[in-house]
Amino acid sequence: MARILTGITSNNIPHLGNILGAVLPAIELSKQSDNESLFFIADLHSLISQKNAQLRIDSVNSVAATWLAFDFDTQKNMLYRQSRIPEVCELTWYLNCFTPFPMLANAHSFKDKSDRLKEVNSGLFTYPVLMAADIILYDAEFVPVGKDQIQHIEMARDIAAKINHEYGKDIFVLPEGKIDSNVMLVPGIDGQKMSKSYNNFINIFLPEKELLKVVKTIETDSTPLEEPKNFETCNVFNIFKLIASPSQIEEMKTNYTNGGYGYGHAKTALYELLLIKFEKARQTYNTLMANPELIEKQLIIGEAKARKIAQEKLEVVRSVLGF
Repeated sequence: MARILTGITSNNIPHLGNILGAVLPAIELSKQSDNESLFFIADLHSLISQKNAQLRIDSVNSVAATWLAFDFDTQKNMLYRQSRIPEVCELTWYLNCFTPFPMLANAHSFKDKSDRLKEVNSGLFTYPVLMAADIILYDAEFVPVGKDQIQHIEMARDIAAKINHEYGKDIFVLPEGKIDSNVMLVPGIDGQKMSKSYNNFINIFLPEKELLKVVKTIETDSTPLEEPKNFETCNVFNIFKLIASPSQIEEMKTNYTNGGYGYGHAKTALYELLLIKFEKARQTYNTLMANPELIEKQLIIGEAKARKIAQEKLEVVRSVLGF
């Protein structure tokens, strides 16, 4: 059995890009009978940038509700809050004491802001160590990540390997980053990669009128309605094709090339497809968010299972280090 670990920071409602690029692929992996998946909500990580306590609570519920809305099996696998496993913080300290300064100084998460040091807190600087603890605490073998996160997996391997070598024991499993070449790069409403930081995302859980309003803001060119249009360069089509069936995609291509089909028509088609495609997930999500005790129940179950693994591993680490 392969143990797979995935974490999503609790920094707002997961958007369409998160769902297509991370949530759905991870859930498909979790459904394989020979896999055991640990999906955690990285609420400790969120404190680096998010200081609002209530927003963090709401975001945790939102992330959990998203996983559950897409049928993550919490009986077979584990869904938990990072902060409810205190062993991860203790392990982070131990790992910090084996992590060389230059490694952290070269981390992309720090280097991207190294010219604005007033904006850098120590949490951001040591972020890769906490991430390493998240992974090796559970003997995770595979960690699905995007290319921008592979450096952090390599750091986790290096730190774990250094401790293993120091004590001459296989204390930690060396994790491998799992990059799925088929993972979708989802464009936002402006054509850039969909991202909260760009404020160009689509929240599929919005009420219908609000969702339609967002879809209508997708940027398009000024080609007149009656003229043929280039579907390959159209932001609307490039989102539509990620969730549509092959026949729907071909029909949309024909509409674009024949002319007489405006971008307003395309946006309406995308909106209607979002409602149909995610009807069940939207209903489940809204039910869960209206009844947070249902979310809490599932998280508590996952946290009990995850903490048992964490406690057993930390006892081994303490013994090796002499604590």
